[in-house]
Amino acid sequence: LPADGRSRLVRPAEPALRGWRRAARQPNFGSMTAPRPSDPDAPGAHSDRAAEAFGGLMEEWAGLWGRGAGNGSRIDPERLMDAQMQLLRDTQRLWLYTTNRLFSGANGTPPVAAPAADDRRFDDAEWGSNPVFDHIKQAYLLNAAWAGRMVESIDGIDADTKRKIAFYNRQIVDALAPTNFALTNPAVLRETAETGGENLRKGFDNLAAALAKGRGPLAVEQVDGSAFAIGRDVAATPGEVVFQNALLQLIQYAPATGSVYRRPLLIVPPWINKYYILDLRPENSFIAWCVAQGYTVFAVSWVNPDERHRECGFDDYLRDGILASLDAVERATGEREAAAVGYCIGGTLLAMALAWLAAEGDRRVTAATFLAAQVDFEDAGDLRVFTAPEALRLVEAEVDRKGYLDGAAMATAFNMLRANDLVWHFAVNNYLMGRRPRPFDLLYWNADSTRFPARMLFEYLRGMYQENRLAGGGFEALGRKLDLSGIEIPVYVQASRHDHIAPCESVFKAMSLFGGPKRFMLAGSGHIAGVVNPPESGKYRYWVNPRRKRYRDLAAWRAEAQERPGSWWPDWHRWMSRRAGGRVPARRPGGGGLASIEKAPGSYVKVRSDP
Repeated sequence: LPADGRSRLVRPAEPALRGWRRAARQPNFGSMTAPRPSDPDAPGAHSDRAAEAFGGLMEEWAGLWGRGAGNGSRIDPERLMDAQMQLLRDTQRLWLYTTNRLFSGANGTPPVAAPAADDRRFDDAEWGSNPVFDHIKQAYLLNAAWAGRMVESIDGIDADTKRKIAFYNRQIVDALAPTNFALTNPAVLRETAETGGENLRKGFDNLAAALAKGRGPLAVEQVDGSAFAIGRDVAATPGEVVFQNALLQLIQYAPATGSVYRRPLLIVPPWINKYYILDLRPENSFIAWCVAQGYTVFAVSWVNPDERHRECGFDDYLRDGILASLDAVERATGEREAAAVGYCIGGTLLAMALAWLAAEGDRRVTAATFLAAQVDFEDAGDLRVFTAPEALRLVEAEVDRKGYLDGAAMATAFNMLRANDLVWHFAVNNYLMGRRPRPFDLLYWNADSTRFPARMLFEYLRGMYQENRLAGGGFEALGRKLDLSGIEIPVYVQASRHDHIAPCESVFKAMSLFGGPKRFMLAGSGHIAGVVNPPESGKYRYWVNPRRKRYRDLAAWRAEAQERPGSWWPDWHRWMSRRAGGRVPARRPGGGGLASIEKAPGSYVKVRSDP
């Protein structure tokens, strides 16, 4: 302290913080999604947003201690002090707990901190049986909780900014987990001792091979891609491409029953993924299962866009996508009426098409199913971090230059939503344990990313995530304002309990927007496993609510819902079969009004985004 007795430790730090903040804005600063060498002008969007958020947060903390409470700070000093004291108390309790274990060997005292039930990072038995690793684990969990409370101590900022700070806080906390470092991971240490360090040598080889691919930022390999081939191991349900244009190929699947339901079933997958998420291995293929139940199934296989598609937007995907597919289904089967299924943003697009058809007085779609599909984006979860106005400005120049958003950029964003499972788990497996990722059809699909046309990208992100115009009735397509309340056909709305892409609370909002009879079903698990859950697996559970009443939100609906074991697919089939018409002789692909072009899965799905 100087002679006047006043501290000089905080205020001089403020310029330094601002300097750190400026430095952190440089494109390559700690960025998981740094620009590729081939794109030197591409901005380091995620690092910039993280630096902006944390730079502001650090200045707030510094200002609080320098100015004193009640002097314009947005941090609640009482909550901040509570967070600090809670960490101090928990740390003291942890030292007493660990000391007791080390000296007395007692292990009956409940731990101070425990991982969440779905946190598999600490599954190795030694995290609990070894007092030292138990202490490391609990200390990490306590500090992770403290970091979350520090973010919660901020007041006076909008929800999106707070979500952004919390998101990047979680990215840092996840990256610093003791499981991610060789010297603090008991499984890695044990493997190193047993193999004489061979695991680390192999891990280095794996890392060198990944870096040698030369595709810019390190993309941690999640699956052994050589174990699968499209059309052989996945996307293998028999069928024929019977229609195609610049945006899609339409596949008609071969029947598996002597008779089929009269109304065909059109499946609309998301255009930012390959369609075969619904046609993985035969034992977990939703498409194959629908065929086995007696539906005449058609599936859209979207093109993987390139610079030729830069001006394709919602009008194109509606006109040349869903509407063209419905016309093709009618020509192939002779049936004017059909049912439709939309998955994820394919469901968003389907809702837009149904609203447009309703405005036109076109009743050809008689029933619709929405799988993990949002139409109200007000509470769209952590993806809003990537759709803020400043985020879009950072990527706009690159997307405009290329004509599309690279598939790898979208894959990175989705992986960051579940970094522990989709990034750090594989980093430990590949580079510390020295193992190759195992073959897994779902992760093979996840790595087979697609691009996003420039016009469509910004129409979607601005119109849905930023302005929420579809839910508000202000979205215009093909010359008409789209009113979701005009959708008066029966709809089946599915959401998944732990969906990190389309949160179940957000999906539920469709129940107050569609105008006809509605059935809502909540599945277990997440965005993919909650949908791709065949009955034979006997996994998970689902909830339905037979009461015919309107609920203000999902929590109220769940309070009166019934839990049922296993897959929801049979529940959907009971609902759909009553709306599918009578039985008619099975239809063969190419045997109706449209000739076969090529065998399923077609050629569009085989176009990869890799350079």
